[in-house]
Amino acid sequence: MKDYIEERAVALALYIIENKATVRSAAKKFSVSKSTVHKDITDRLAVIDGRLCRRVGSVLAENKAERHLRGGMATKEKYRKLHDI
Repeated sequence: MKDYIEERAVALALYIIENKATVRSAAKKFSVSKSTVHKDITDRLAVIDGRLCRRVGSVLAENKAERHLRGGMATKEKYRKLHDI
């Protein structure tokens, strides 16, 4: 694996852990696709640093468990804005 890919995978993992970020927000921050982020932090990171992979996995699991709440809040905000106009 190329060095820059390993560095990106570790940087993505640290960013997600420190900011409790979603895959989408990490992808935007690093200017890569969501698929690349997912591949980096699940497959590649497991080879590079298994402990870090487990830590980021717990953040992703938490995000997945809460995503229905974020979606509901986004819909509520959307309709609130439409009603205000």
